[in-house]
Amino acid sequence: INAEYMGGFCVVGKMAAHAHPFPSDDSVAKRARTEGAHEGHHFGTLAIHAGQPSDSVTGAVCVPISLASTFQQRTPGVAPFEYSRTLNPTRVAYQECVAALEGGKYGLAFASGCAATGTITNMLEAGDHIICSDDVYGGTQRYFLRVATKFGVKISMVDMTNVANISAALTPQTKMIWVESPTNPTLKLTDIRAAAEIAHAYNKDMIVVVDNTFMTPYFQKPLALGADIVVHSVTKYMNGHCDVVGGVTILNDQALWMRLKFLQNTMGAVPAPFDCYQVMRGIKTLHLRMERHASNALAVAQFLEAHPKIQRVIYPGLPSHPQHELACRQMSGFSGMITFFVKGGLLQARTLLESFKLAILAESLGGVETLIEHPALMTHASVPAETRATLGISDTLVRMSVGVEDIQDILADLAQALDAVPPV
Repeated sequence: INAEYMGGFCVVGKMAAHAHPFPSDDSVAKRARTEGAHEGHHFGTLAIHAGQPSDSVTGAVCVPISLASTFQQRTPGVAPFEYSRTLNPTRVAYQECVAALEGGKYGLAFASGCAATGTITNMLEAGDHIICSDDVYGGTQRYFLRVATKFGVKISMVDMTNVANISAALTPQTKMIWVESPTNPTLKLTDIRAAAEIAHAYNKDMIVVVDNTFMTPYFQKPLALGADIVVHSVTKYMNGHCDVVGGVTILNDQALWMRLKFLQNTMGAVPAPFDCYQVMRGIKTLHLRMERHASNALAVAQFLEAHPKIQRVIYPGLPSHPQHELACRQMSGFSGMITFFVKGGLLQARTLLESFKLAILAESLGGVETLIEHPALMTHASVPAETRATLGISDTLVRMSVGVEDIQDILADLAQALDAVPPV
């Protein structure tokens, strides 16, 4: 651990060699030497090794789960760790790993994606203005419109498929652009590079945040496209096993990181060490899982597009997606999320959802199992009905998170469920 990573909360002074439990100079230095050790390595190698050297005391090849809430200090105020809300060894390893995957310098972990969103927003002050993607995750919209506004933050929900709409919404009070691409659930895309250029040309200190949950760094790297902060709900693809709730942010600017690190420590919305360990374990197979999610999703999208009971399919990997060209330019793959519309009404959609035998009717996404849900009644029920109508989140819209099961079984399950749907 180096002093810079402490974020000003602890200072690593020069320590004489000392018996365990205090780390020696050599063990601290060994940890510090891992920074940059994987430069030039590819994504899968980083997922397995970045931030995760063998334990300097035991030689364990997996990062230990450090459950301690407090840490003994050799002399007052001089120690690599002092209190786990501020810094925890397992969380440090996890943060270094996710930062490496996004091509960033700094990672900060949170107890949930919503906790990350709230902490980022707390960098702003009353009177500041956020421009946000209109078709954004329901929890993000709920926080912005029903919580942040109570503290004087102004919110504009904008259709970012046309970046000219961002320019039109800018004001001298605008301090943050919040991009979700693809959006949830209608899978609209934003040209991240163009959005970042517009924001920074208007104000070089404008903070451009990109929610990269649907794509993961395997398929899309917003920092390389000009974003200042990348945010993930690691509950989804990053962990990938539907057994952890968490969030993470990644960034390159040290001053911005220091502000956010101060808020992470002060607000205290940090994940438990065991959750950090779980996500790191999930990340080790992220590259393998994302390839399978994407190939399965493309097959499902093609199957649905040809089915007579389906009105429309939205998937960035299909040429029929209105922004397919942008998807091919901005992303290296198309992930596993599909949105489609069933012909008919709520009866047809409900019958379909109740007829699956393999796919699981459940909220969330990004797990190894195929999940299917009805946004209007489930994930986006908190979004006002008139807003859902404007965004096209109708009673016939179904969102599918295609898992990594054998594709033959997924398609067979879809076919039998669609057979149960009554004709219009």
